Amino acid sequence: MEIWSALAIGFFGSFHCIGMCGPIALALPGKNDSTVSLIIGRLLYNIGRVLTYTLLGVIFGIIGHSIALAGLQQSISILLGALILAGALFQFNSFQGWKQKVGINTLFNRLEKLMLSQFKKGGTTTLFTIGILNGLLPCGFVYVGLAGSVTTGSVVQGSLFMALFGLGTIPAMLMMSLAPGFVSVGWRQRINKFIPYLAAAFGIYLIFRGIIVGEMLH
Repeated sequence: MEIWSALAIGFFGSFHCIGMCGPIALALPGKNDSTVSLIIGRLLYNIGRVLTYTLLGVIFGIIGHSIALAGLQQSISILLGALILAGALFQFNSFQGWKQKVGINTLFNRLEKLMLSQFKKGGTTTLFTIGILNGLLPCGFVYVGLAGSVTTGSVVQGSLFMALFGLGTIPAMLMMSLAPGFVSVGWRQRINKFIPYLAAAFGIYLIFRGIIVGEMLH
């Protein structure tokens, strides 16, 4: 159940992330290609994103496994759940201010410049590279997914969690790049109102999961 919840988080979270990744999807090179080439290019872009998420899942799965071995899984689950719940309450709007305070703007600016250089190259194969880089951009719901991968306490499950998360984001992102008018602004706004509740529910789940793990250990 925990693993498959990644699909739901990815799917509904992708409508929140369209605000940032949507313009990238709309600006992808290859608009004048044939229909087949256009679809292949957009699929390569999304596969690149999913690959990055999966590799991040491996890294955070390793962290989660180390935490589990140290016997801190209960505390981490509660802490991450509380952070996600707080993020849902603020709807991730404070992230920009936090990013400036810790001084990582330069890092993401360099990433954006690297993506821009790929846009200038054009071509179908560069879309895969753009997707890989896109997966590294800051996003509140990616962090929710990574929190989930940590709490699995397993490298395999952590990577699988993020792979499913990435697959869940593909429908909305693919529609945005192929048929931007298909997802109306009004419908997207209605979904966005629901998204904080989804994040809050997952945060509460992690808190209770940590409490239950603690009770089982005692």
